[in-house]
Order: sequence, then C-alpha cells, then structure tokens
Amino acid sequence: MAGVCVVALAIAEPASSLELFGIKIFEPKDDEAEDIIGEPQRYSVDFVVSPVAEGDDVEAALKGASTLWQDREKPASGAAGLLAKARGDYRRVLAALYALGRYGGSISILVDGREAADLPPDTELPDPAAVRVAIDPGPLFHFGQTSIVNRAPPPVDPDDEVEAPERKGFSPGQVALSGVILQAENLSVEAWRQQGHAKAKAIERRVEAAHDVNLIDATLELDPGRRAAYGPVTVEGTERMDPAFVAYMTDLPLGHEYDPDDIKRANTRLAKLDVFRAQRIEEAEAIGEDGLLPISVIVQERLPRRFGVGASYSSLDGAGFEAFWLHRNLFGRAERLRFDAKVAGIGNDAGEGGGFDPADFTYRLAATFTKPGVYTPDTDFIASLIGDREVLDPYTRAAVTAQAGFNHMFSEHLSARLFAYGEHARFDDDFGERDFDTVGFLGGLILDRRDNAADATEGYYIEVLAEPFFEFNYGNAALRATAEGRVYYGFGEDDRIVAAARLKLGSVVGSPVDETAPDKLFFAGGGGSVRGYAYRSIGIPSPDGDVSGGRSLIEGSAELRARVTDSIGVVAFADAGYVDADSFPEFSEDLKVGVGAGLRYITGLGPIRLDLAMPLDPGPDDPDVAFYVGIGQAF
Repeated sequence: MAGVCVVALAIAEPASSLELFGIKIFEPKDDEAEDIIGEPQRYSVDFVVSPVAEGDDVEAALKGASTLWQDREKPASGAAGLLAKARGDYRRVLAALYALGRYGGSISILVDGREAADLPPDTELPDPAAVRVAIDPGPLFHFGQTSIVNRAPPPVDPDDEVEAPERKGFSPGQVALSGVILQAENLSVEAWRQQGHAKAKAIERRVEAAHDVNLIDATLELDPGRRAAYGPVTVEGTERMDPAFVAYMTDLPLGHEYDPDDIKRANTRLAKLDVFRAQRIEEAEAIGEDGLLPISVIVQERLPRRFGVGASYSSLDGAGFEAFWLHRNLFGRAERLRFDAKVAGIGNDAGEGGGFDPADFTYRLAATFTKPGVYTPDTDFIASLIGDREVLDPYTRAAVTAQAGFNHMFSEHLSARLFAYGEHARFDDDFGERDFDTVGFLGGLILDRRDNAADATEGYYIEVLAEPFFEFNYGNAALRATAEGRVYYGFGEDDRIVAAARLKLGSVVGSPVDETAPDKLFFAGGGGSVRGYAYRSIGIPSPDGDVSGGRSLIEGSAELRARVTDSIGVVAFADAGYVDADSFPEFSEDLKVGVGAGLRYITGLGPIRLDLAMPLDPGPDDPDVAFYVGIGQAF
C-alpha cells in the first residue's frame, strides 16, 4: 500500500495524554491536571466543524466529546483550569474522530486567539475568554486489509462459538471505526478463552494508514497461552456462611476445563442465594505447572434478616397491601425462611359491602422454606404452607395448602419444577357452598430466550405446566394443563420499536365443571390477561348474570411498543380472551376483546407501566375504561 504511515492527525500537539486504541502515547504533567482550582474563569465557545458528507452526524459526536462545549454554561476553575480543559479536548476530540473512522483530520483550539497547546498554565486570560474550536474531520477511512494472527480454530462445542469479527465490520471495504478494531480484538481473545485458554491475550495491535487512498490496514496478533483447567476454589469473606458450601455452589470442579461461561454461571448462582452484598470471582494471575488455574471467591455478606412492605392499586380490583419477613441464611447454607401477609380487594366491587367491608377483602398468610443446592448446585428444595381467602365476583374461596418440591435450572435459559401438594378448600359460588380435598402434582418447564425479562426487545418465552390431581369428595381424577408462548421482535435504530405477542392455551380434562374446584377452572380478565375487564370476570355466563369458570381457555395479546426518548415509551395494545365450558372449545361463547394504550417510564429495574384499557364487549358491571399501574411490561 502506497504512502503508509502510523495513524496520526495534524494537530497542535497538546501537553496531555493521547490515547490511540487504548494505548496512552504521552501523559500530562501534574501541574496541568483539569482539577486545578482558581478564580472562576468564564468563557464563550465558537465550535466550528468543516462540512462532511450529508447524513454524517459528525458535529454532534464531536460536540459530545468536547468538555469545553459540554461545560460552556459554567465557568472553569481559573485560567489554568480552562487551559487544562482545552488540552484535554485535543485527546477527547481525537478519540471521537477515530471512533467515526476519520484519521486524516485536524484540530485547532484557540484560547484568546492563541493555540491552547502553546500556552503555559499561568497564562493570564480576559474574563470572559473567547474560545474557538475548529475541526476539519478529514475524509472517511475504510479498511484496506484486516488480519488476525493466531486466530482460534472453529469450536467443537456450539456453545463455545463467538461472533466473528468480520460480522462486526472488521473486514476490507468497511468503515474503519476505531471501536470496530477494539471489538475485533476482544472477540478474538474471547474465542480462545471459550476453548479453555484462560490467559489468551492480544500481544500486538498494528494499525497503519494510507492517507493518499484513505485506507487503514489493521493486524491483530494473539497469544492463546496454555489450555487451563480449574484448580482449587478458595473462599474469603464469609462470616455466617459455610465457605465449603459457597465453593460447592460455584460448580467449578477441580480438573474440569476452563470455560468463561462457567464463571458467569457461578456468579449468577451465588447472586441468586441473596446472601451476599458484594461478590466477585477472581482467577489466579498464572496457570500452574500442572495446568490448573486456582479460583478465589471473595464475598461480603448481607444482614441475615430483612422485611418489606408493598402496595398495589387497580381501578377494577381495588387496593392491596402486603408485607414480608425473611431470614436468608438460617443454618449457614443460604436456607431461607419467609413469612408473607397480604390483604387486597379494598374498594373493589366484589362482595356485598361495596368493597369496603373487611369480610369482602382477600387475605393471605404464607410461610416458605427454601434450601438451595440440593442434589446439585442448580436444584432448590422448597416447602410452603399457605392459608388464604379470596373474594372474587365468580366465587369466594377459603383454603389451606401445603406443598413441597424442587426447582431445577438445566441451563441459563431452561428451568423446570416439580411439586406435590395437598389442599383443603371451601368455595361459595353459583353451585352453593362446597368443600374440595385435593392432592396432586404440579410440574412445569420454562424456556426463556428473552434478552431482558422486564423489557424484552427480542427473543421468546415458552412455559408449559401440567397438574394431575385427585379430588376426594367427588372422586375425580383430572388433569389441568396450560401452555403459553411469547415472542418479541425489535426493529428500527437500537430496537426502539418492538412488536410483542402472547398466546396462552389451557384445558381441564377428567372432571365436569360442577365437580371441579373453581380455582382449577379457567377465567380471563385483568392486568395480566385481558385488560379492560375485571380480574377473572371473563368465563361462562349464567342466566342470572353471574360468571363461572370453564374447562378451556384461549388468551392472546399483541403490543406495539415505541421508545420516544431514552426514558419515555408509548404502547398500543389489544388483548383477547375466550373461555369455554368444554375441555376442547366449541366456540359457543363470546370472544372478549380489550384495547388500549399506555405510557412507560424506563428505569434500571424495568419500565414503570401505566395502561388505559377499554372493553369492546363490556358486561353490565364492566367499566368504560380501566387503568393499571405496575413495574415491567405487561408480558
């Protein structure tokens, strides 16, 4: 390639560090730090960027990199502070140009008509000082040649596959963004690490520019190092926790081949214990002569006891309050004991007291014991005892339930549960007051491939549940089963628009409607079902206007979500629900549809949701409009 040189820009060389692809070329002197304190120095900024190709938002990116521009509304810390800020801008603007693929530009920063790089820190400046930043971005550079020396071979295990740098733009003809070069290096190192080379590293990053043809040649050279296996796992920082149990829960067996995904899963598994305030897993600096890589787990424990309170409100279902008390490390192996109390339905329309009679409230008391790490580090044993009373439009339920079973994580995305339970329940509904004594099993599988459980923009979610049970009072053996799928597709820049859909199917076979406990029958309606209708208000209508449950369910939702700003989103949605008296629907009942719109306020915990919904086929007790508030998307 003709005219090859090390990448450079024509700039007035400042006395501040220049960072090219993560390498600092020179450092600032101590007396030129930007935090110099002095009399406030006001200044004005004239920021000029030479025109570039239409559609390239270069000026906005350069202004975003300049602290002179970003801090223009407030004075600097004296004249020396202003000069230090200007010298730092050479470096920041230079890095921004490289990030835009422009390696032949020029930067001039004039303070009081003189180049900032030439002014000593004790220069006296007028108040306010006139600052002029003039940038010629230069031409856009493309990759001429790209190469990776000592590249990792294709993996044997598909789970070890790492995205090819070429797919991220590291290939001839693509725009030579500096970030693409760094990303290519990181991906190339990760490809070796995924195949057991824990200490793989880049030993050379060679970037050369041909300014006469606006091309960049980039070569990355890697040193994979030796293949490693896990050495002994040591634990530091435990107080109440058993350190041997902490090591066991990492599931990093001695002699097993190193895999960074194992380290990630170990961190996730330890975080799920909810015992540690802080945790980290450190790999030893070097692989031992025996090929083993020692692992250290450093933790800081939380206080063992915790309590919390919460509240909820729906215009249809009324207000609710709840509280819990938790001991998260009962015997030193992260055993959890939790007590919950809840009252809900305050101000709803169920019951005879207009929603404000305590006899019409919903109550719940529960005690739950959880023991993690049973049989495998990914298996939890859970036992609970629950007493509750629900007052709903279709029925009133009072029950005591005991259950015990296991949750198991097969992988990051696939989990299963299996529980045995026994329950005594009394119902008051259209069939009168009835008792049900039931034993059964509840098993389920969840496959979750969403990118974000609280605010998914791509992926899918599938849940399948099966509940075989036997009811003694009527002598019925039956099966209740549900299957639900959700899919998400994001499009537009940064997936700012997302189409989401949900479908749920359910069926009860083996017992007639009048001999099945109402809570095992299907209803629809509510914030997580068909918005615009009250919770469990969609079912089989009776001649007197009441609603009872059915033995089959079809339920679906569609949403179009758009993010208007980084923190505000809007949603349009439609929900539909159908309940049939037969185990396999004959479609003799009406399909209930609700439509509406909502606002989303994006937070780190997920979006805060406000939905307004209107039922298209309201019953006599349904409102014209209902609103819902919650955290996370509706599905």
